[in-house]
Amino acid sequence: MATFIIRRIIWTIPVILLVIFMTFVMMKQIGGNPFRKTERNVPPAIQANLERKFNLDKPWYQQYVYYVKDVATFDLGPSMSQRTRTVNDIIKDGFPKSLKLGLLAFLWAVILGIPLGVLAALKPNSIFDYFAMFFSTIGFALPSFFVATLLIYYVALKWGLVPTNGWPQGFLEFDDRVILPSFALGLFPMAYFARLVRGSMLETMQQDYVRTARAKGLTYRRVVGLHVLRNSLIPAVTATAPLLGLIITGTFIIEIIFSIPGIGRYFINSVFNRDFSVVMGITVLTSLIIIIANLFVDIMYGILDPRTRDVR
Repeated sequence: MATFIIRRIIWTIPVILLVIFMTFVMMKQIGGNPFRKTERNVPPAIQANLERKFNLDKPWYQQYVYYVKDVATFDLGPSMSQRTRTVNDIIKDGFPKSLKLGLLAFLWAVILGIPLGVLAALKPNSIFDYFAMFFSTIGFALPSFFVATLLIYYVALKWGLVPTNGWPQGFLEFDDRVILPSFALGLFPMAYFARLVRGSMLETMQQDYVRTARAKGLTYRRVVGLHVLRNSLIPAVTATAPLLGLIITGTFIIEIIFSIPGIGRYFINSVFNRDFSVVMGITVLTSLIIIIANLFVDIMYGILDPRTRDVR
């Protein structure tokens, strides 16, 4: 198992370098002047000094090497538009709020989506099954920004049950302001888990080893808990990393709608301001999270199904 984990960790290094390179190249293709704040052009002498300060006067490959070194030392450099702040400061300020929103949305998906899929599989063609499939279809069909709009109008404005905006300051601080944005963001993963677990359990329950276990006299509850559920959760674990990436990118839209001061607001503003260092820093950060999530999924996959350790 240790060899399997080390091998997967080593394989993440070239992936990280490739992500940094692709992000770097795309930012270079955008163009624009990050130092121009108004319609007036920046004086050539000041422009040259700023480019020298941010190493923009160097060839692109040297800039890439400098940036890789900075990422390796967890120093993402200064912001080009907010001169008194660094990218690390901006991420430190906004990322905990975005992470909290993403974790709450993922929690909705786990505590509601998986049990709903299990219940639908255990009672096929029943009212529970029909409700689960109807719910998952709605979750797939409605985008998060539309769900957020409906929740704000009915739950917050019309019924007055919860506030419409704001976010608790502390990472471990929770109140009713987290309900609507986290549910709006978690609806799609919730529906995805419900449909995925249902289909996987129905397929697993038709396998020969399940019928053999029943024939040996094992109780239905033990067969489902020990054999069916464990093997049925492997596809759900595999889907965790892509869903995490979807949740992270989805927080940007939800943060704007609910006025949450996360990294989504900084990212959008940095794109308009051509603040390359902030855009690259946030992009690399989210990419690293997805890569680490994929690494975790591979390790969990190897634990749940030891047969895959030699082939992955």
